[in-house]
Amino acid sequence: MGHDLHHYLDCSATTPPAEAVLAAMQRCRAEAWANPSSLHGFGLRAAEQLERQRQRLAGLLGCQAGRVLFTSGGTESIHLALLGSCRGQTSGARVLLSSVEHPASLAAADQLRRWGMVVDLLPVDRQGRLDLERLQALLAPPTALVSVIWGQSEVGSVQPLERIGALCRAAGIPLHVDGVQMLGHRPISFDALPVDLMSLTAHKIQGPKGIGALLVRDGHSLEPLQGGGGQEGGLRAGTEPVELVTGFVEAVELRQRRLLDHGGVDPSSHLRDALLQRLLLHPGLELTGVDPRQGQAHQRLPHHLSLLARSPQGQPIAGRQLVQQLWRQGFAASSGSACSSGRQTPSPVLLAMGYGAEEAQAGMRISLGPWHGERLLEELPAAMARALQPFGF
Repeated sequence: MGHDLHHYLDCSATTPPAEAVLAAMQRCRAEAWANPSSLHGFGLRAAEQLERQRQRLAGLLGCQAGRVLFTSGGTESIHLALLGSCRGQTSGARVLLSSVEHPASLAAADQLRRWGMVVDLLPVDRQGRLDLERLQALLAPPTALVSVIWGQSEVGSVQPLERIGALCRAAGIPLHVDGVQMLGHRPISFDALPVDLMSLTAHKIQGPKGIGALLVRDGHSLEPLQGGGGQEGGLRAGTEPVELVTGFVEAVELRQRRLLDHGGVDPSSHLRDALLQRLLLHPGLELTGVDPRQGQAHQRLPHHLSLLARSPQGQPIAGRQLVQQLWRQGFAASSGSACSSGRQTPSPVLLAMGYGAEEAQAGMRISLGPWHGERLLEELPAAMARALQPFGF
């Protein structure tokens, strides 16, 4: 049962590649395997495929093809966005991030600190939503860049991007958005958003690992992080993986088509809401992040649930232990907090949201894929009840 894809509930971590994605990659491997920089016919065929896919992706994401830079994934895109935007800034220039960013953004921010820049983490409320008043107060010199995670991977909170972007635009400060978790779950039209940079990756939406993109607003100045052959407009040297690019674009098209077929709404949200209703019948579980049943569905990722578990005495249950017990029931979920050398540490995201240190070790995440159906409504709550038995239920 543990190998049944229906029991894989960790789609915010990664997803299995879709059959159509694998087929598109196989065709590309057969027809356009050469180096796109080569001037012979084999290379020209690969170059044509690469640019055709770039145009296709730009069309799907509502921007010009020249605004799409292919990278190795979300982490590289984030680093290129933050570090590439801030090279040459004077010491003491400030970058603003939310306090619930992905570790990739925090790692890039650490590098900025080493360059002499000031990094401020903006507070969030109990649901993980950004304090817009604090943001607005800091949108003045020496602030040089704002970077915000659109859909939070651990607790599912969706930031009000249009409002954040409008504040940044009014202040003349560029905005980078980590769109990794949002891609495929809400239609994206980059040119219509008040955003200057957006980081994306393929493997969260049934595309291949090792490929992502950075969308860059026309006129935004960016410095490369690595030199070499001058690929990607001189901003990202290295031979382009045309096969991975093809798989990425195919995955985006599949997800965009699914959204269009359902009026622009991810149909996973209906299953997620029903699942939440049943899971919360168990007295040991509570929701973290925005409650989508309270008329705030747009403020939470549609395929995402995050829970905190407590014993009958009210003591937090380590999320890692509960995830292991759930796997013994055949279901793959994830612990909300980081593990290091076998030890669980409090989640920085839950700490930033005001949870205590013990509570911040008790988070777990369930994230759905397009293949999940109503079977889960019976099977998962029963499996969760069995997984909680060793903790006194």
